[in-house]
Amino acid sequence: MKKNYVRLLAFSVVGAGLGFAYYFFIGCRTGTCPITSNPFISTAYGALMGGVLGWGGKEKKTSPEE
Repeated sequence: MKKNYVRLLAFSVVGAGLGFAYYFFIGCRTGTCPITSNPFISTAYGALMGGVLGWGGKEKKTSPEE
């Protein structure tokens, strides 16, 4: 169970880094883009998308062999 939280946290941190990198390197020069014109929003959006990708889903249940 703890492994799922570590994976979710790792994906969120990487996503946040990629979101900020997208703002920094590509961004929006005019300021009219709702996500990429603000570094806080792009970082939060990247963390959210990383968390979605890192979500473990259903755990496989193994039945004990008799």
